[in-house]
Amino acid sequence: MNFAIIGASGNVGRKTIEILEKSKIPFQELFLVASKKSAGKKIRFRKKEIVIENLENYDFSKAQITFFAAGSQIAKEWAPKAAEKTIVIDNSSYFRMQKEVPLVVPEVNADDLDKHENIISNPNCSTMQMVLALKPLHDEYKINRVVVSTYQAVSGAGKAPMDELFDQTKDFLNKKEINSQNFTKQIAFNLIPHIDVFDKDGYTKEELKMTNETKKILDEDINVTATCVRVPIKTGHSESINIEFDNLYDFENIIKLLNNAPGCKVLDERKDGGYMTPIEAEGDYTTYISRIRKDNSNVKAINIWVVSDNLLKGAALNSVQIAEHLVKKPVSYTHLRAHET
Repeated sequence: MNFAIIGASGNVGRKTIEILEKSKIPFQELFLVASKKSAGKKIRFRKKEIVIENLENYDFSKAQITFFAAGSQIAKEWAPKAAEKTIVIDNSSYFRMQKEVPLVVPEVNADDLDKHENIISNPNCSTMQMVLALKPLHDEYKINRVVVSTYQAVSGAGKAPMDELFDQTKDFLNKKEINSQNFTKQIAFNLIPHIDVFDKDGYTKEELKMTNETKKILDEDINVTATCVRVPIKTGHSESINIEFDNLYDFENIIKLLNNAPGCKVLDERKDGGYMTPIEAEGDYTTYISRIRKDNSNVKAINIWVVSDNLLKGAALNSVQIAEHLVKKPVSYTHLRAHET
């Protein structure tokens, strides 16, 4: 069993390498692949140096599972070619809403992996942490409507925006002129209520991803409306979520359900500091749930606060968890063996 990472030199690619370093998934070789610009560079993995290969010349048959962490354009061009020789787990948005491609969060809808045709899609980072919290609540009470506001770290936009946040912060503190190249406005010491391009109805593509992906993963009948905001922090997405059920709920049972939600942990003490913040969640595999309370304006609704490391569970970790499920499933393992050389 061999793995490969396309986009190995980027934020998500490097996080995938870090997670595989600690993983107990049995595999023999790891192939690292990136653009011509990064080809030839070396990355250390399990006490040895791996040379990054050029995507243009890479042989996809060398690995049975290939992680794509290089954006939609690369996925569009290369993933279908790769899928002829390997199982692709893609982190971009390109395949997410294609009917024949499973969109999977293993703790939520792992059974959908049985439907794959060699391409599996990783959901949007903000969708991912939200559906982890929604799943047990929907199973118990049936969710009617979700209103979510996200506060998303700049790392979700890539390395260049992260670098720009640091540069803008230095320029601001040194009273220098600030030039925004990767953002529509200054991001340092500011908030930008705009992630991705605007749609004709006034929503951004990021907001529509949360709506459409939640429906595909959980239930087409759930109504979702989102406002996505970029915030001046390095890592960690936060969400304020209002959840309305079809019927009345038992609040103590809500707490119990969230406490037992796979991949989640409730940290909710009603005192100063008794909640999770993104800086504390950085580097942690867990999705944290805080500020759980009844909605005083609606007897069928609650409010929660959800925080997760967007580069881990929001991207690389979920991809590796998908791979872990594929290796464990007998039907998938048979499928994998068909591609071994």
